[in-house]
Formats: sequence, structure tokens, C-alpha cells
Amino acid sequence: MSIYPYCVAGWLVLIDAFGIIRSHNLIHAVVCLSVAQSGTYLLLLAIGYQRGAAPPIFAGPNPPPPSGVVDPVVQAMTLTDIVIQATVTALLLALAIQIHKRHGTLDPDELSALRG
Repeated sequence: MSIYPYCVAGWLVLIDAFGIIRSHNLIHAVVCLSVAQSGTYLLLLAIGYQRGAAPPIFAGPNPPPPSGVVDPVVQAMTLTDIVIQATVTALLLALAIQIHKRHGTLDPDELSALRG
């Protein structure tokens, strides 16, 4: 297994975390968060990858041996992560719309009414 997918996943998370920190627009921050979460998909799939392994289908005339099968839990976790990301992104975009309606801006620095 190559270290390349792990490096790309780490790069995606770090660059987009920097984008969230430096963002002056709530929509830009939500997009950066979504791209950073795609780094977690890559990380999960890189962890579950096995070279030369068969899919986890045990039906049919020639079932694969149990040692050469890809773990389906990692793929299920990735699909669950995609559903959670879509929900979180929709919620954050709805909050950004409501903030824009109420305060007239999407710049976090200008939202003085939210300060404690």
C-alpha cells in the first residue's frame, strides 16, 4: 500500500482547515468544511483498501476465501459519512441564509450581535 492516499487526505484536511480559519464569508467556510470532509472519505477508503482482495460477496458457485476479502465496514462508514456531510452542509447553509436575512452580512467579523 502506498502512503500517497494518506498524504492527500492529510493535505485536504489541513488546507481546508486553513481555509476555514482565514475565511471572511460563511458560505466559503461551509464549502471548505465540505472539502475537508472529503479528505476523511479518502482516509477511510485508503484504510480499507487491500490489493488483490475480492468483494465481500459470499453467494454463488465460487465464494472467495475469507482471507482475501475487503472489509465492507469501512465502505459502509464512508457512505454514512457522506450522508452526515450532506446533512451538516444543508444545516450550515440554512443557518448562513438566516444570518444573512437577519444581519445583512455573511462576514463573521461584522456580526457584532453574536458577540457575548
